Amino acid sequence: MNNEYFSFELIKTDPETGARAGILHTPHGDIETPVYMPVGTQATVKGVLPPTLKEIGTQIVLSNTYHLYMRPGDGLVARAGGLHRFMNWDRPILTDSGGFQVFSLSKLNKITEEGVTFSSHVDGSYHTFTPEKVMEIEHNLGADIIMPLDVCSEYGYTHAEAEKAMRTTLRWLERCYAAQTNPAQALFPIVQGNFYEDLRLNALREVLPFVKHGIAIGGLSVGEPKPLMYALLDAMQPHLPTDVPRYLMGVGSPDCLVEGVMRGVDMFDCVLATRVARNGMALTSRGKVVVRNAKYKEDFSPLDPDCTCDCCRNYTRAYLRHLVNVGEMTGAMLLSLHNIAYLHTLMRGLRESILGGYVKEFAREFYEKQGESCKIV
Repeated sequence: MNNEYFSFELIKTDPETGARAGILHTPHGDIETPVYMPVGTQATVKGVLPPTLKEIGTQIVLSNTYHLYMRPGDGLVARAGGLHRFMNWDRPILTDSGGFQVFSLSKLNKITEEGVTFSSHVDGSYHTFTPEKVMEIEHNLGADIIMPLDVCSEYGYTHAEAEKAMRTTLRWLERCYAAQTNPAQALFPIVQGNFYEDLRLNALREVLPFVKHGIAIGGLSVGEPKPLMYALLDAMQPHLPTDVPRYLMGVGSPDCLVEGVMRGVDMFDCVLATRVARNGMALTSRGKVVVRNAKYKEDFSPLDPDCTCDCCRNYTRAYLRHLVNVGEMTGAMLLSLHNIAYLHTLMRGLRESILGGYVKEFAREFYEKQGESCKIV
């Protein structure tokens, strides 16, 4: 579905798996899908500057509505000219609704039909997010793609609890769409329903009238066994719209990216790449590498022999181990750069395999190289 700001071209679909290659056109540039989106929670991808992100192939970044509302405030960002100018990023940006952070960071929160009242994790002050308030915040931030306020139900909810959360999410979605009037921002409805197939499919049917430029799948990768997530994606795949991009929220380990693409998902985001980097872990084409380990003390080989990023071209595992173990920030920066670069390379490889008609062979080779280590991340 198109307007003057957004359109999506589906270039090829793999007939066996449903994996898709496309192009999403946005006001700040085109996005080739499938795509991994690095997370810049506080209007920055931790440890990686915008020019470096561009050098390694970042097409779009994600920022967080909750955190930017708290600090520095969405009004200040608006006065700065919007998030693109504020963070010096002239490519597409996606902002989430902040709902997940409200429920995960706040010690106290109360959900009503009106919205959710919560205490700030910064200073304990009380705030209320309504669907209309979240749309106002995201309008001030000025991202290209925005998310509606939803209720994030936890893994382990009963069917009744999950259905209540889903119904609230659907009612809030109607209000978000009524309040969102900026055609230069694409609002993706979110499919919730916890881990119940009937709720997921019901929610999917009910959000379809609101699907204009894309659709999001939320509430997965929250501690459940991975086969359960894959089973729910399998159940939803035949019913997802084909003419818009499909976004799986909060998913970004290499194996989940491969499995998600193999189930017709186009867009992914996750903090994993930079979070594990700060703990001294690298994601590589041969599996995870924990560079702080003693066995790398005199390992003068590249971090990933298949990677051409600045980290892998110029620094050894021994040097990276040294930086991590003495607490130098450069270590986390180099590992963050590499991890993001590796995930971009993985997604480009998946895209090429879809276009070339060998996606299952690509996935098989991926697992052969990764071994068991990819399942730990």
